[in-house]
Amino acid sequence: MTRRGLILDGGTGRELERIGAPFRQPEWSALALMEAPEFVRTVHNNYIDAGADVITTNSYAVVPFHIGEDRFETDGEMLAARAGRIAREAAGAFKDRKVLVAGSLPPVFGSYQPDLFNAELAGRYLEVLVNGMTPSVDLWLAETQSSLAEARAAHEATKATGKPLWVSFTLRDDIVAMPEPLLRSNETVKAAAELVASLGVEAMLFNCSMPEVMEAAIATAKATFEALGADIQVGVYANAFPSQQDDKEANAKITEVRTDLNPDAYGQWAKQWAASGASIIGGCCGIGTDHIHALSGEYRCV
Repeated sequence: MTRRGLILDGGTGRELERIGAPFRQPEWSALALMEAPEFVRTVHNNYIDAGADVITTNSYAVVPFHIGEDRFETDGEMLAARAGRIAREAAGAFKDRKVLVAGSLPPVFGSYQPDLFNAELAGRYLEVLVNGMTPSVDLWLAETQSSLAEARAAHEATKATGKPLWVSFTLRDDIVAMPEPLLRSNETVKAAAELVASLGVEAMLFNCSMPEVMEAAIATAKATFEALGADIQVGVYANAFPSQQDDKEANAKITEVRTDLNPDAYGQWAKQWAASGASIIGGCCGIGTDHIHALSGEYRCV
């Protein structure tokens, strides 16, 4: 099946910081949602203006890891609902084309930390986010999933909503030259593709890893889906970080971004991904509105 390529937005946290929103650790992007939500709306507007077909709710940091257990217990659903509502209002205000709202479901125990996964707690945390955002989103985007268990939990949490689920996995950054792309849990991309096919997931993506590791993952996913006869879209939204493979506390600091991934350079990667079969392309941490503007023009995947 041939589909028109979709352009995702870019990273939210760094854009909030860039435009002067309240921004610090441990709250990360949730701080603006709590203290100055008008900045969140501005980021959504900027990405839509840059050409994004899909904007992602600013709910990635609405988890106890970032805002604390007590704040999550009292305000988690309210903040998730606020994130969904702001994104829906931004998408609805744009009349030139349809803009989809993706409800961000993060790895609830912190990025790149599959060893901390607890299925019972994950289900409880994800339920709060899903309850808050369901009225506002068109689809769910389970982001930066480091393991098959995290992806299963996202599917379980969203299946009753009847909304499509996209699952995006983060990859090991230290095996660029290796023939077998791996998740950060050391599970294979092939196994991940088989899982999402069995769950009826609409799209499988790869995010929050370096551009250099994405092409092998695309090829593996496409080949697996072809062998299974599964019609599942593949997408990519890389970050602008150096390798994070050895950083077990990925959310604990504000990482410097690479200087070599300007919009033109990122666009060249996007052309390769599109040629390899990716039909959804955007950006993650450190990839901003200028990058998305480039993708929506010369580098739009088709």
